[in-house]
Amino acid sequence: MWAILSILVENKPGILFKVTHLFRSRNFNIDSISVGVTENPGYSRMTITTVGDEKQVAQIVKQLDKMIDTVEVKHLDEHKAVYRELSIFKIRLNNANDSMEINKLANAYGAKVHDVKKDSIMVELTATPDQIKAFEDLARPFGILEVARTGVAALQRSGA
Repeated sequence: MWAILSILVENKPGILFKVTHLFRSRNFNIDSISVGVTENPGYSRMTITTVGDEKQVAQIVKQLDKMIDTVEVKHLDEHKAVYRELSIFKIRLNNANDSMEINKLANAYGAKVHDVKKDSIMVELTATPDQIKAFEDLARPFGILEVARTGVAALQRSGA
């Protein structure tokens, strides 16, 4: 099971290490992590994605909730949350037709095209991880030279 965890923590040095150490000590892998200061500069929100069965995820949530610097831990339901990830792809251009095809692909996914060169093009895509994977699968035949991804950022919907 894929899990999105939203963790509100006190904005203190070392908290990122404590959280990642907890995952490591429980032999959990972090698929993505994003951290940023909230509307209150005394707090940061961490969004972590991981994979585990219900029991494993519930256990890591309990352990995170016990940490002193943790204010709130939520296991977000992907159907009751807004979650996105930013990715940047550098894609090989072998000819002028490739540029047109990649532009069409980018438009179909609502992506932005940047830095078009003779031999490469950069595409910025903000979407769900599944949509990013689908875009990547379609771009792969052109030749993906580099990829940078931010990790998931998520918030629970109001009333959820």
